[in-house]
Amino acid sequence: MSDIIISTQHLVKIYKMGDLEVHALRGIDMDIRKSDFVAIMGKSGSGKSTFMNIVGCLDVPTRGKYSIDGVDVGKLDKDQLAQLRNKKIGFVFQSFNLLSRTSALENVELPLMYNSKISSQEMRAKALKALDSVGLLDRSHHLPNQLSGGEQQRVAIARALVNDPVVILADEPTGNLDTRTSVEVMDIFQQLNKIGITVVIVTHEPDIAGYTNRNVTFRDGRILKDVKVERPRVASDELLLLPAIVEEETI
Repeated sequence: MSDIIISTQHLVKIYKMGDLEVHALRGIDMDIRKSDFVAIMGKSGSGKSTFMNIVGCLDVPTRGKYSIDGVDVGKLDKDQLAQLRNKKIGFVFQSFNLLSRTSALENVELPLMYNSKISSQEMRAKALKALDSVGLLDRSHHLPNQLSGGEQQRVAIARALVNDPVVILADEPTGNLDTRTSVEVMDIFQQLNKIGITVVIVTHEPDIAGYTNRNVTFRDGRILKDVKVERPRVASDELLLLPAIVEEETI
């Protein structure tokens, strides 16, 4: 059985704006395997966001083939695509995208509500387990405005995990966070990756990309570089040093 989770072949995306054609992707071939931790990088307009939207089944290519976990996405109708997104993909966004009047626990439960085969008790148990995995079990009944930015992002990660997806897609997951909180979030991703979860993040920050094990750089709709990170930064080690740095700065 193949360990390829995401496979794109000759992926092309052309947006039409009147008579003008914008070539966002110009033939992307990429395989992402189980347990990969990939950073997608590139300047604005490079094609990285378009690529992630197609991988997340939020957009469709103009030409080419895309498969996730062995399923040819091009053969699915709208309802099948929605089911695929819910069951196989966990999303984490820069702006957290939490419902403001809903507790952390209820936010995490949301993806499970589309599954008619799961009971409310099972739903609650899975959501609590996901919150526990990101260290927020004791904050489960707090509203988003009662949580720090880092805690809100951890709730978002728990929500992405709750359906046991084959891949987590994270769009600039540290973009709104300070340095220490960013490292904490990358530590969570590294721990999840260690237990076999495939993680793909979009980031414009080379420091954040340094925590992954593979960096793919886009330019003008093509892959410019695809390199293995030989010695990824270890977030858990860096967190041990950060308190001392803060204390020295405040003296």
